[in-house]
Amino acid sequence: MFFPKFCLSCQKEGEYLCQDCKAMLDISGFHRKYKTRNLSDLYYPLSYQNKFIQNLIKKFKYEPFVKELDQTLAVLIIEHFESLDQKPDFKDFVLIPVPLAKKRLKWRGYNQAEEIGKHLAIFFRIPLVGDVLLKTKTTLPQIELAKEKREENVKGIFAIKTPEVIRGKKILLVDDVYTTGATMEECARILKESGAKEIIGLAIARG
Repeated sequence: MFFPKFCLSCQKEGEYLCQDCKAMLDISGFHRKYKTRNLSDLYYPLSYQNKFIQNLIKKFKYEPFVKELDQTLAVLIIEHFESLDQKPDFKDFVLIPVPLAKKRLKWRGYNQAEEIGKHLAIFFRIPLVGDVLLKTKTTLPQIELAKEKREENVKGIFAIKTPEVIRGKKILLVDDVYTTGATMEECARILKESGAKEIIGLAIARG
């Protein structure tokens, strides 16, 4: 009553993303295999070139924070999976969010990847493990760096707290955006070195 939600696109009252605006987002209904050095695949419903998606994600990550966007953004990923003709089976996986440094977590009050991951864990009916992968250093936001500097920015900044938890496991690695892939690739590398069997990336959008 006192703090009603308004669509962040058209300002219609009721939701942060009304059904009319969501219908114009062009959520992908197909999947093309995407393999990297450490990821065996990557799933994402939208292009980060879409200005409205950029705005939604920025509202979720930067002041004034709209934490309640976690469900709205998770639903975009869920709808992508629901629309696939060949749906993947993740029943043997665990879900791990890309972590934040302590300073960044204190500033924001939550890890955006973990908040999205909570909804995805329920959808896939798999456990979310939020304290095994750690970010040990505060770095510059990747968005502020040129492509060639991003890999250097994240090199050696992640660590595994309890390797036994992920040894031999299949992992869904969740982040908000996949642009150059430097952050997710570095996380996947550390997870693999610690004994993870397979790592598949999930993101809201790809740059």
